[in-house]
Amino acid sequence: MGRQIAEPFMKHTGASKREARERAIEMLTKVGIPQPRTRVDDYPHQFSGGMRQRAMIAMALVCDPDLLIADEPTTALDVTVQAQILDLLKDLQQEFGSAIIFITHDLGVISDMADDLLVMYSGRAVERGSVREVLREPPSTPTPGACSARCRASAATPRRRSTRSPDRPPSLLNPPSGCPFHPALRLHGQGVGQPLQHGAPAARRGRAAACHLTAEQKQTIFIDTIQPRLR
Repeated sequence: MGRQIAEPFMKHTGASKREARERAIEMLTKVGIPQPRTRVDDYPHQFSGGMRQRAMIAMALVCDPDLLIADEPTTALDVTVQAQILDLLKDLQQEFGSAIIFITHDLGVISDMADDLLVMYSGRAVERGSVREVLREPPSTPTPGACSARCRASAATPRRRSTRSPDRPPSLLNPPSGCPFHPALRLHGQGVGQPLQHGAPAARRGRAAACHLTAEQKQTIFIDTIQPRLR
């Protein structure tokens, strides 16, 4: 494990093997691996799932990056270990001053970790704004996909319950015509069949949403299409 952490440090800084090994031990200490001078020579199969995730974080931060891209870093971990990993990322972000792009389907993780949120659907950015704006405002404002995700999250008591849109997202190999939401919502009213605008979505109260529906139409979607699924 130590060699895997040390290799990028040597490549990017020109450090010697001795220096890189010491840096690997230092990083294992920072991410909370016990007995790092001994464990630095262990193999991945000798680590638990949570410890392997910590070692991966050490590997990603060993060169002190300005930006860390965390793609589903809590997948396949139990809730207790998830919480430990999230707390570790917060602490390391403060220490290293790195920005984090957190990619996840878990809205509980998003509410805990993120300041700003970008919602993706069918390969497109459909909404952006602060976490409070996108997840906690009334359901008449967000795009249908974000509205669905948010109302499911608010209805779920557990903090970290995975969510998804009301139906399967359309295939990117054969995308639907017009707005990608209309097959999932099974709605044929005004605006839904229109092509989704290209470029940045229209700003609304400091945030942006790529949707042709009015606030009243979205409220109807929430009541008629999404709310029954929560019962």
